[in-house]
Amino acid sequence: MSTYKKEVGTAVQNAAGTLSGVVEGQLWYDSTAASFKYQYPNVTTAGSWSVGNTMNTGRYQLAGAGTQTAALAIAGSLDPPVVTNVESYDGTSWTEITDVNTAREILGGTGTQTSALAIGGTPTTGLTESWNGSAWTEVNDLNTGRQGLKGAGADNTSSIVFGGGTPTPVTNAETWNGTCWTEVGDLNLARANLAGSGIETSALAYGGETGPAVYAQTESWNGTSWTEVNDLNTAREKLAGAGTDNTNALAIGGTTASILGNTELYDGTSWSEQNDLNTATRQNAGGGTVSAAVQFGGANDGTNTAALTEEWTGAGAPVGAWATGGSLNTGRRDGAGFGTQTAALAVAGITGVSPDTFALTESYDGTSWTEVNDLNTGRYELAGFGVSTSGIVAGGEIPPGNQSITESWNGTSWTEVSDLNTARYKPRGIGVSNTSGLAVGGNTSTPVFIGNTESWNGTSWTEVNDLNTVRSMGGTNGTITSGLYYGGSVGGTTFYNNTESWNGTSWTEVNDLNVTRRKLGGAGVDNTSALAFGGYTNTPGTPDTIRDSAESWNGASWANESNLNQGREAVFNAGTISSALAAGGNTPTITAATEEWNNPSNVIQTITTS
Repeated sequence: MSTYKKEVGTAVQNAAGTLSGVVEGQLWYDSTAASFKYQYPNVTTAGSWSVGNTMNTGRYQLAGAGTQTAALAIAGSLDPPVVTNVESYDGTSWTEITDVNTAREILGGTGTQTSALAIGGTPTTGLTESWNGSAWTEVNDLNTGRQGLKGAGADNTSSIVFGGGTPTPVTNAETWNGTCWTEVGDLNLARANLAGSGIETSALAYGGETGPAVYAQTESWNGTSWTEVNDLNTAREKLAGAGTDNTNALAIGGTTASILGNTELYDGTSWSEQNDLNTATRQNAGGGTVSAAVQFGGANDGTNTAALTEEWTGAGAPVGAWATGGSLNTGRRDGAGFGTQTAALAVAGITGVSPDTFALTESYDGTSWTEVNDLNTGRYELAGFGVSTSGIVAGGEIPPGNQSITESWNGTSWTEVSDLNTARYKPRGIGVSNTSGLAVGGNTSTPVFIGNTESWNGTSWTEVNDLNTVRSMGGTNGTITSGLYYGGSVGGTTFYNNTESWNGTSWTEVNDLNVTRRKLGGAGVDNTSALAFGGYTNTPGTPDTIRDSAESWNGASWANESNLNQGREAVFNAGTISSALAAGGNTPTITAATEEWNNPSNVIQTITTS
């Protein structure tokens, strides 16, 4: 008879709760719950799009090549003129590189970021240019010049193009061997402005049009001939595509009677509807795989020269989750938190218990909080930054006035150091030690709000460039050379979702939070990576809305994440985008509860019997 130990190699272990060090699929017995349990990774069940950084030159009717982290945007139209511009994408930002030799639009593109082809286009042409990673070279033309064609191929020595118009829609397909084009088996259906993906010997053609008729037809290429397979769910033209061969593809955007955001996934048999683009787009370009794709440029209802970029992450991506951590010894709000998930400080704040010293400091080791030496000057609504062994707190409030006091933490005790130049309360801190950081925004009095930023060098504060939007009580994270400020408010009724990025010299407006709020928590290492959580909003005449929502920042946009288990504002925060901490705050009553964020996270499943 087979046993668990015989099959797995270990016996079922007992634990009061979750088994320490449990691995994926391992079975254990939870003696507290009197049940058998196992753990598996928490992943997405569907793909989704997130917004990336915009192209330098917005355009439509362009070609694309490459992958999500290494793509090319080739030529296109500014409506008018037709352009030669080429840009390279590294997964974060676009860079202008060497132009194609001939301006054109409605062209085809194949290959990679370092080895690609730009093929055909308008004016109707058979022109082909080859890219070697640094320069474009004119090579042999197509046998049949055309526009609105699509292609598939691994590099500049191996590709296939198909369809398009002369301008009459055609069925022609041609393969490229690095030197010349050869006519091969035609498509079954003549069409232009279709999408395609794959390689020279294994490709797909889908969608397209022949004047008034718009198609859902999909054809599969096996290296010799085209075969009709299952149609798209939504007929469309002027769409983009991504995929590696004739067994998988993404159909992205396009148009019928209206511009579409529809995304469909092909699994080798049929198409299924997926989550839509954030912005419906036609005459766009794309590249990548069904698990990691990118689409860019195109036209939408507002413009024919869209510079938008969106990145696709397929099903099976890790999902973050919040779990209960050790509670603060003293619940409080409106203090300063900093450090990591396993080594953090919670400093000062309001306990709500009289007499309140506002000076408490607690240290977290990833399991429990421990009381350590208090601040010399108790206060609340202050800025803080650093790590558990080296930190700064500055400013804050001691009724009835705001403060400029700064104290430095050395891992054991607090020491008063040079004051802020501008006394204030409700500032926010950015930095990683007691020798380097920023104090940002806040109030000098009610209702005077400021955008002042001061830089700390370990000895003194220096005024540097202000926030673009004056405010207080936002979320922050990062370092003295790379930080973010997001959300916040001016007064009790003007709340913001603005995000600003700090580059060591100045603040730049970037994409907004999805949820407007103030007194939120923030975690992250720099201006390309952040987690925002909690906070509250207010509509005049109604109670405050305390938020449980969390959002992650990828350097270009915010994406919704799993909510806190308990909505709260004015929290102590610490950590990174993958490993964060939210402690204390208002729920709306003051709480000592701590939550730990982990991405990736796991699901614990209980085995039941019936």
